Amino acid sequence: MSNTPLRLDRTQNVPIYRQLYQRLREAMTDGRLPPGKRVPSVRSLASELNLSRGTVELAYQLLVSEGYFLPRGPAGTIVSPHLPDASGPAATSETATGQEPKPGLAPPLPFQLGLPALDAFPDKLWTRLAHRRLRAQTSAELNYPPPTGHPALKRALVSYLGVSRGIACQPEQIFITDSYRDTLGLICRALLKPGDSGWFEEPGYVMARERLLHDGMHLTPVGVDAEGLNVEEGDSRAAQARFAVVTPTHQSPTGVTMTLARRQALLRWASREDAWVIEDDYDSEYRYHGHPVPALKSLDHDGRVLYAGTFSKVLFPAIKLAYLVVPLSQVAIFQRAMRRLGHGCPTLTQAVVADFIDEGHFARHLKRMRALYKERRENLRQALEHHLGDRIHIDLQAGGMHLLARLPDDVDDVAIANRAASAGLGGHALSEWSLTPTRQSGLLLSFTNVTDAAHADALAARLAALVV
Repeated sequence: MSNTPLRLDRTQNVPIYRQLYQRLREAMTDGRLPPGKRVPSVRSLASELNLSRGTVELAYQLLVSEGYFLPRGPAGTIVSPHLPDASGPAATSETATGQEPKPGLAPPLPFQLGLPALDAFPDKLWTRLAHRRLRAQTSAELNYPPPTGHPALKRALVSYLGVSRGIACQPEQIFITDSYRDTLGLICRALLKPGDSGWFEEPGYVMARERLLHDGMHLTPVGVDAEGLNVEEGDSRAAQARFAVVTPTHQSPTGVTMTLARRQALLRWASREDAWVIEDDYDSEYRYHGHPVPALKSLDHDGRVLYAGTFSKVLFPAIKLAYLVVPLSQVAIFQRAMRRLGHGCPTLTQAVVADFIDEGHFARHLKRMRALYKERRENLRQALEHHLGDRIHIDLQAGGMHLLARLPDDVDDVAIANRAASAGLGGHALSEWSLTPTRQSGLLLSFTNVTDAAHADALAARLAALVV
């Protein structure tokens, strides 16, 4: 890299690997390292700059994790043909000259919550299924889609939910939406009215909270402990609430599983108060030890549970498909609500998902992802504990798609999350998932797209520099 001088200053407080990372980014920004160019090996660049191989390797790992470098195995490492927009401290040539950045699709951030392993999705299989559906498409399938969902997908979900989640239902009980937030909006229109009160887990899923508040609901925070939602607390604070929103299989964000006693108590409360339980079963497919936990809906004998699921976290977010299972007694009410809302989700996408389930691809994909996520979770756990030591405590639960790294209560997790965002990292501050002021401090970090141990180590090193 003799024609691309990399000036490093050992007198600075900035670590040498970070300086090297910065200089390489600048070289890509100003065109000295163009897309597709092969970069020197770790060994040769270390020799050229008189650095340790570990220092150069760490800088390379950071660039790989951010999408700037692309490993090619024995063929070496190249500058990515599709460089990401600069999201860290380095400025792009466009921003440096004051020009507007070019529009484009943002790549996922490291630690970004709610994303499945995008690198492990079976793209070729999906494309083949989509092409087959396109070739066989009829004029009826080009018409407006059924408001409540494609019949083929609803039938496929009946079979899947019966086997995997213990839910006995009929196709007419299933309503296809474009997201969990859309599902919540549908429930509010069909069964609730502005001003209705409901229990909400504390801490609890931020986006669900925002949607319910937007629709005029009044939320009562109910604490979560090692057994899940504290039903006794909810009963004492708002016994006559109209609904409760829960994540019983893998509580969002703490990861605890609601005990059978708590589930039964919640259902008794709902039956007594004629209230609704909204069960968000958002990543129940991913459990890494112990026996699978049936859905709360499988215990519902009085028709009080509304069961919500999504394909965004098990397939890919851009699919924009979710579903809701309602009690038989409420089918007509939801059908009217869906017709008022207009036409449903794209028919082609629903048909491809139905084939994906019916032909067994979905079950095989989930099995592969469980094994992959278990490995990736362990890689990230080890890397975080190595770089952060006693500054964090990781709550390792039975399942889920993220880690909760707890911080000392006096540490400002929001400030750390903001610094991480400025450095191009995802993740959330735990304290922001509470309705009321809290002393709980921590970071929610997804491991699903942390590809291997080296990637985990590089990301943990970056994060550790921000946890001060």
